[in-house]
Amino acid sequence: MFQLYEGPRTDGMGYHSSHPRGKEVDILETCLQLSSPELICKIPNGDATRRVKDGLVSSSGKEKLSSRENGNGLGKRWLIILGLLFLGCAIVAGVGLPLALELRSSHLLEARLLVVKRILSETPLIDGHNDFAWNLRQSGGTAKDFPFEEDLSKNVTWGPEWQTDLVRLRRGNVGAQFWSAYVPCEAQFLDAVQLTLEQIDLVRRLTSKHPGGMRLVTSSAELEKAHKDGVIASLVGLEGGHSIGSSMAVLRSFHLLGARYMTLTHRCNTPWADSNLVEDPNEDVPLDFHSGGLSGFGRAIVKELNRLGMLVDLSHVSTQTMRAALAATKAPVIFSHSAARALCNSSRNVPDDILRNLSLNGGLVMVSFDSAHLSCSTSASMHDVIAHITHIRKTAGVNHVGLGAGYDGIVRYVQSLFYKCAEEMTIKFYSPPTELPDVSGYPLLLAELTRDRRWSAADIKKLVGGNLLRVLKEAESQSSALSGQPPAEEWIAQELIEDSAYCRYHDT
Repeated sequence: MFQLYEGPRTDGMGYHSSHPRGKEVDILETCLQLSSPELICKIPNGDATRRVKDGLVSSSGKEKLSSRENGNGLGKRWLIILGLLFLGCAIVAGVGLPLALELRSSHLLEARLLVVKRILSETPLIDGHNDFAWNLRQSGGTAKDFPFEEDLSKNVTWGPEWQTDLVRLRRGNVGAQFWSAYVPCEAQFLDAVQLTLEQIDLVRRLTSKHPGGMRLVTSSAELEKAHKDGVIASLVGLEGGHSIGSSMAVLRSFHLLGARYMTLTHRCNTPWADSNLVEDPNEDVPLDFHSGGLSGFGRAIVKELNRLGMLVDLSHVSTQTMRAALAATKAPVIFSHSAARALCNSSRNVPDDILRNLSLNGGLVMVSFDSAHLSCSTSASMHDVIAHITHIRKTAGVNHVGLGAGYDGIVRYVQSLFYKCAEEMTIKFYSPPTELPDVSGYPLLLAELTRDRRWSAADIKKLVGGNLLRVLKEAESQSSALSGQPPAEEWIAQELIEDSAYCRYHDT
C-alpha cells in the first residue's frame, strides 16, 4: 500500500522530519482494507455507490420481501457502524484518508500530485545533471542579460527550445540542481582548464543573480538548509576529467570553487582513464591513450576525490573504468546521468553486473531522460524512464537509484556519414520523453510512480533525493576520516602527454 504516513527513522538518516504516527497508520490501514475489494469508496470524486459485502446488503430483485426487509435492516446497521468507523478514521488521519482512498480506488491525477507535493516538501528533489550553463554559452548569452526568471517556453526572443528556467524549476518542485561545468573534448590540452573556470563562474553568477530563488551550496547540510528555506540549492559538477589538465592542483582548486563531483571522462579518453566510446564501434574516439580502465595516476585521482569529499561520477566511462574506479574508491560513486544497459544497449548505460556492485559500494545511478539512453532511438516516453528506474531498483536495490535528467543537453542532432557516399548523411534528433519536455515535469513522473504499490512514500523519497543525500554524507564522512592525509602530489607521466608538449610550459 502507498504509505501516506511514516514512523520514525531508525537508520540514522536525517534528510526528512517525520513524526511517530503508528496508531493513525494502523487505523488508516484498516480503513483501506475495508475499502477494497469489499467496500469501494471514491472520495471526494467519483461514484456515490457503496458496495458492501455479500450477505450485508442484497440487491437481487428475486428475493422475498421479508428477506429484503431483514437484509435492509442489517445493511442499515452495518452502514451506521461503517460510517462511524470511517468518521473516526477521518478524524485521526485528516485529509490522509480521502487521498488514500483516491489512490487505491481511482486514477485521479490531482490526488496523486498532492501526495507528491507533500513528499517533495519533506525531501528535496535533487537532479544530478543539467547542461544549461554550456547551452547559455553556446547561445551567446550571459548570466547578466539572460531572463532566467521567466518561463522561457513562452519567450519569443530566446525561443521555446530551452528546457530550464527558474519558473519551471519551481513548477517541477526541484529542490537542488547539479549544474554541469562542461567543456568539449576538443579543448583537452588546450584551454580546457580556462573554459571550465568560466563555466563554474557562470553557474556562480547565475545563482547569485537570483538570491530569492537559488543558493550555491557545497555540502549536504547546506543543501538541506536551502530546501528548508524554500530556495533551490545549486551545486557544480565537472563533466569530464580533461577539465583538470591532468593536474591534482587544478582538481583541488575546482573543489575550492564549489565543484562536488567529477565525471572521469567525456567523449574522449584522458591520459589516465578510458571513455565509454572505446566500447562503441559506431563512434569515432581519439585512441591516443589506453589505460585499460584507470592508470596508476587515474587511481590516484579517485583517491584524491575521496580525500576532498568530491563524488566520483562514472557516466561516460568505459566498463573497465567503472570496475577500476569501484575497486579504487573508498566512498560511494554516482552515475550522474545514465540508464540501464539491459534495456538500451548504449555504451553510456550501466551493465547489470555493475548495478549489482553498487549495492556493495553504496552508490547510485541517476536516470537520464535522453531518448538515446532510454530507448536507443530518437524518441522516448515517460514509461521508458519508469522502466529504467524499475530495472535499476530490481537489480541494485531501491537505495541505488536517482534522477539525472540532463535537460538542456538532450535536444540535439547527430550527423552520421555513410561510408559509400560522404555527401549523404542521416540526421538524428534526440529528445526527452514526450510527457517530460522540461524541468517542470518531475511531479507528473512521480505521480505516475505512486500508482505502483511497490513504491511507498519512503521509497519515492529515496529516489528523488534521499539516496543522493546519503551518498553526499558518506563522501563527506570519508573525507573527514582522511583529513589527516596530505594532498596528493602525483604527476602525470610525461611520456603520456609528450604529444601535447607544444602547448605546455616546460619546467627547467
